[in-house]
Amino acid sequence: MLLLALTATAMAQQRRFHKTEAFNTDTPMVHDPVMAYEDSTYYIYATGMGIQQMTSKDRKIWTVSPNPVMTVVPGWASDSVPGFRNHVWAPDVIHWHGRWWMAYSCSTFGKNGSAIGLLSNRSLAFPMWQDEGCIVTSREKRDNWNAIDPNFVIDDKDRPWLVWGSFWDGIQIVPLDTTMHLTGIPRTIARRYDPSFKPSEPNPTSKYAGTNAIEAPFIFKHGGWYYLFVSWDYCCRGSKSNYRVAVGRSKTVDGPYLDRKGKNMANGGGTLFLEGDKKEFEAAGHCAAYTFGDEDVFVCHGYSVEKKGAAILIQRNITWTADGWPELK
Repeated sequence: MLLLALTATAMAQQRRFHKTEAFNTDTPMVHDPVMAYEDSTYYIYATGMGIQQMTSKDRKIWTVSPNPVMTVVPGWASDSVPGFRNHVWAPDVIHWHGRWWMAYSCSTFGKNGSAIGLLSNRSLAFPMWQDEGCIVTSREKRDNWNAIDPNFVIDDKDRPWLVWGSFWDGIQIVPLDTTMHLTGIPRTIARRYDPSFKPSEPNPTSKYAGTNAIEAPFIFKHGGWYYLFVSWDYCCRGSKSNYRVAVGRSKTVDGPYLDRKGKNMANGGGTLFLEGDKKEFEAAGHCAAYTFGDEDVFVCHGYSVEKKGAAILIQRNITWTADGWPELK
């Protein structure tokens, strides 16, 4: 095991990650935010060099840390993913059985030679996370899915699962063991389009990833249902982004997930949940959802019109329709 703390041999790499000082903001710039709560403090983790992190007491003013979660990226990550250079994507974090677990993505844009790594910690306030190795890898020309954008979910029997995916054959799910490593074979539960449909427009961001433009899954339990949120279409293009969020639901964690019209998300179903209004945000996506106290809270990043396409944090409360579908206040 590698304890991810500062060491003499890691100083040069850490200096490259290090920023001068913490600062406060009510409009944090983030990509792919997830959130956690411990001891009266909220935490955000997001894409960045070594994983960006910030804290807040009220979810209004955020203190952006000058240091990343990972001051050292494990050597296996670079060995497993050709071209990966410490810009860590799309973390997820969950508290389970007395320990915090964080999954993160190692990849290069538009390719599916990727890996999902695992960290653990006894407390979010403790600055050193323990390397727990690799959860899953994908290989170009071997796998028709992409091992990025992980999300943990615990089912009603207290069993952990991992859901992930971006483009290729879409969103994957698999059960985990008590060490948060795979115990089964990945299975597709959501696609942007029915497999028989071939969009005429090419992917504007990558010639490798194809047009099955779905990624960033997040499963949220509410009222006896599992809700699968996904992001459709294209991120990471600033004001040209057309990212948006869709949702479906299932009585079982591994699906099938159906939209409000009853269409299976594995066959291109999904009910539109959030998109850019072209006034405040050009587009929005890569979301998460949580229950904090008596509030259900939705978070994601949005491409700001005012800030010329910069990605900033969105937080909205979730309300529920009489037939159990989520809506945003």
